[in-house]
Amino acid sequence: MNRILMFALSMPMLALVGCATAPRPLQGEYLTGAPAEGYADGERVRWGGEIISVETRPDTTCFQVLSRALSETARPRRGDTSAGRFLACRDGFYDPAVFTKGREITVNGRIAGRETRRIGEYDYPLPRLDADVVYLWPERPLYDDRYAYRRGPFLHPWYGGWHYRPSWFFYPWGWR
Repeated sequence: MNRILMFALSMPMLALVGCATAPRPLQGEYLTGAPAEGYADGERVRWGGEIISVETRPDTTCFQVLSRALSETARPRRGDTSAGRFLACRDGFYDPAVFTKGREITVNGRIAGRETRRIGEYDYPLPRLDADVVYLWPERPLYDDRYAYRRGPFLHPWYGGWHYRPSWFFYPWGWR
């Protein structure tokens, strides 16, 4: 009976965990394919990726971005694959000291043609996006201790059976 009760109580929590949504500024209906797929001018898209460079102009700031596939929360996924590059320009000044190379951003906006940029010896045609929203994601931690596990099984007192202990199990009062 206890297991049925635990299952019934855990189902609403599992349902809430599955409802991952994009942050409020990024919500809406947008095309989310890759920049290399070729879109018509004026189409509304949501693209994201890793900042390659930031170019400040007198009235706008342009970001050259290495495109990545977006997760269900609209955050760029990690990985070694790329969906091409794009150029996202937005009115106003965005500090290149904050929007540094390697940071993750997601951009909503309209496609406004192409600009050719030189990458090494290659002339690369970048789709240009007139951005409505430029969302800078918080930096990911290099190592998150919450998901670290200690080696060695232990007998779990409530559920029975052998399990592995999370690191916080050894330090219930927060001291180490």
